Amino acid sequence: MNPLESAVLGLYFLTLVILAALGSHRYIMVYLYYRHRSRRAMPIPLPERLPRVTVQLPIFNEMYVVDRLLDSVARIRYPRELLEVQVLDDSTDETQVIARDATERLRSAGLDIHYLHRMDRRGFKAGALEEGLAAARGEFILVFDADFVAPPDILERTLGQFGDPGVGMVQARWGHINRDYSLLTQVQSILLDGHFILEHGARNRSGRFFNFNGTAGIWRRRAIEEAGGWQHDTLTEDLDLSYRAQLRGWRFVYLEDVVSPAELPVEMNAFKAQQHRWAKGSVQTCRKLLPRILASPLPLPVKLEAVFHLCANFAYPLTVLMSVLMFPAMVIRYNMGFYEMLIVDVPLFCSATASVGAFYVLSQREIFGADWTSRLKYLPAVLSVGIGLSINNAKAVIEGLLGSPSEFTRTPKYRVEGAGDEWKHKRYRVAQSFVPLAEMLLGLYFTAMAAYAAAYELYGTLPFILLFQAGFLYAASLSLFQNVGRVAMVREQEA
Repeated sequence: MNPLESAVLGLYFLTLVILAALGSHRYIMVYLYYRHRSRRAMPIPLPERLPRVTVQLPIFNEMYVVDRLLDSVARIRYPRELLEVQVLDDSTDETQVIARDATERLRSAGLDIHYLHRMDRRGFKAGALEEGLAAARGEFILVFDADFVAPPDILERTLGQFGDPGVGMVQARWGHINRDYSLLTQVQSILLDGHFILEHGARNRSGRFFNFNGTAGIWRRRAIEEAGGWQHDTLTEDLDLSYRAQLRGWRFVYLEDVVSPAELPVEMNAFKAQQHRWAKGSVQTCRKLLPRILASPLPLPVKLEAVFHLCANFAYPLTVLMSVLMFPAMVIRYNMGFYEMLIVDVPLFCSATASVGAFYVLSQREIFGADWTSRLKYLPAVLSVGIGLSINNAKAVIEGLLGSPSEFTRTPKYRVEGAGDEWKHKRYRVAQSFVPLAEMLLGLYFTAMAAYAAAYELYGTLPFILLFQAGFLYAASLSLFQNVGRVAMVREQEA
């Protein structure tokens, strides 16, 4: 081999080994989840003295779902004299009228609810929460995003945890209103289930740090203030505040059995925008806080888990790099023989994919019990979509590392609760970028790679090649073609 070929193979195998090692972290999560099962947090009865609670509802251009949100909050079971609701509206469209009308209707019905509108969106969601907190009267702050439905018993099942004066935040699990809408929503639900069941469960039970997810959680106001308040120098203000609060000594509680339903994005572009924001914000938080975490007197297991947690998205640029190198590495090694390719590549790929597969399968078993096997058919799609997101999220990681500024891009919601394509007639869409074209090129690249592998009888590599091919082509195709037939209609509505 010449030096270039050696460099390609060396970089390829180094990338593959790192990805396999990152994938093995999921086994650690599974181990911690079951090892500490006896420490699963359960709801505690309400205290005798009920505190005042402020419910904050940050919204921006949510005309289709704001009524659903406000109606669900009005059904929360709690003494009206101790419940305050803030509608923190940064909207620039008809949402303002809908939200004001709903606020007046609920105030007339006896709810202590206030409509607060900002003109400049300074700090985006974090800025709205910050300004709302300055006017809030509650000792505890419950937050819901616009795509959520507040469970009527949310306070009955969470406030008891604050009887422990060291508890600063209680997080509920996200449910999924439209899980069964499409393959895309099925995949998203499984991805989120893995995060909320195994990651949150393992971290909380084992004493590691875990994060508030921006919604469906309740904070002790003093914990927010002592941690430095809501800050808007990252796109994940929830993750940022979570780590700052836990560094100050506050403990968090995760209640797996308290479920708050939410609407999943039905558009691939909306899903990508959400993932981009989460990935970029996570890297920004990593840059901001990881040095402080490593320099703190925290136990080593807590520090190591924080490293894995905050650095998890670095797997995406590595996945893109591996995708590009896979074909030349295959060609270079063809003369070495199929056996050598099989004995090195396939075990590493199996290590990475098996860990991911086991992780999500176990999360479905925890949720669905005896019916979990019906969810197995979605596993290949989960793996493929995770790969297909790699270009989108790699872009986010690079932007986060370079300190590239960007706005807080909201995820469009259309009140999709059942079957039907009515959402295609509604306003709001995410701007296109070069990402789908790059995904299409990589999908075609893997198509050529599959043809090469088949022609030279490298059959052991084909399942993995086809997994990558399907992921990139699926992500690109939905992004480019899902909105066909509605773009012109939306433009006419917005004109």
